[in-house]
Amino acid sequence: METLKTRNIQVEAIKQSPTISREVEIVERKGVGHPDSVADGIAEAVSRSLSKYYIKNYGRILHHNTDQVEVVGGQSDPKFGGGVVLEPTYILISGRATSSVNGDRIPVKSIAIKAAKDYLREHFKDLEIDSDVMIDSRIGNGSIDLRGLYDTRKFKANDTSFGVGFAPFTDTETIVKATEKYINGDLKKSLPQIGYDIKVMGFRKNRTINLTVAAAYVDKYVKDPDEYYSIKEELVNKITDNALKYTNNDVQVFVNTGDIKDDKVYYLTVTGLSMENGDDGSVGRGNRVNGLITPYRPMSMEAAAGKNPVTHVGKLYNVLSNLRASDIVKAGRGEIKGVLVRMG
Repeated sequence: METLKTRNIQVEAIKQSPTISREVEIVERKGVGHPDSVADGIAEAVSRSLSKYYIKNYGRILHHNTDQVEVVGGQSDPKFGGGVVLEPTYILISGRATSSVNGDRIPVKSIAIKAAKDYLREHFKDLEIDSDVMIDSRIGNGSIDLRGLYDTRKFKANDTSFGVGFAPFTDTETIVKATEKYINGDLKKSLPQIGYDIKVMGFRKNRTINLTVAAAYVDKYVKDPDEYYSIKEELVNKITDNALKYTNNDVQVFVNTGDIKDDKVYYLTVTGLSMENGDDGSVGRGNRVNGLITPYRPMSMEAAAGKNPVTHVGKLYNVLSNLRASDIVKAGRGEIKGVLVRMG
C-alpha cells in the first residue's frame, strides 16, 4: 500500500463574504433531550464503555462502530399536574463491535444496554428507565486475533472520509449554542418545570437576531395553564437577558410558538422528552461535532457519534478540523474574520 510520507497542506483565500458580514444567517441547535441528540448521546456512551472495557482487558481500543442507534417514539398522555406514559419509547442499538478475542467472549450487548441506561439516567431525571423506555441491542459480532492485521497501535484507517471545521463562531452561532446550554443548565435548576427537549433556532437579519425556542414542559410540575404562561414569560425574559451577554445586536425571543391557549394546545410532556409521544431520532441527523447545525457554513454530513475514536477518520477529522480552525483564529489575534479547514 502506498503511504503518504509528506504533509499535504494547501492554503487559499476564502473568496466570499464572511458569514458575519451577510445580511441573513440561520443557525440551529438540538438540545440534549431532542430524539436525535438522545441517539447521538447513547451511541457515544456505548462506544466509550466498549473502549474502556477493551483498554482494561486488552490494552487497546479494538474495532467497533456503534453509530447506528434508532429512537422510536412511544405514546403518552400528558396533563397539568401529571400524566402517564402509555407506551414506552423503543431504542435500538446496532452497529458492530469486537465480541471475541483469541476465543474469549466479550459481553458486548450487556455493556451496550448498561451504557445506554446509565446515559439516560444521568441526563434525564424525570425519565423512568425501567418503564418509560425499552432498550434493545442488535450490535453485530466480530472476532479478532490480536496477532492479526487489526492493531490500533499502528494508527491506520481503512476508510475514506473527510472533516470540516470553521472558526470563529458568529454572534448568532454563539447565542444559539449558549441558549440551549443555559436552559438545560442553570435555568433548569431554578425552573424544574422545563424539560430536556430544547430546540433553538437563530435567525439573524442584519443586526436583529430572532431566537425561536421550543421547550418541553414536565407536566407534573405545572398545575394549570396560568402557571404555564407565567413560566413562558419568565423564559422569554431570562433567555433574552442571557443572550445579550454575547452580542451588541438586538435580540428577540419567542418560546413555544405553537401554543394555542383557546384550543388548549401546550407543549406538555410527562418526562420532559418529546420522544415519549411519537418523535423519533437517529444518529447523525442532529448537531455536527461543534454542537450546531449551520446551513450558511460548509458542513460534513458524517455521523460522528459512536464511531471508533482511534481509527475512524470521519470522526477524527471532523473534531481535528474544528480544533485547527480555532487555533488559527487564536494565532491571528483578532485579525481573522473566518477560517475554513477541510481534512481528507
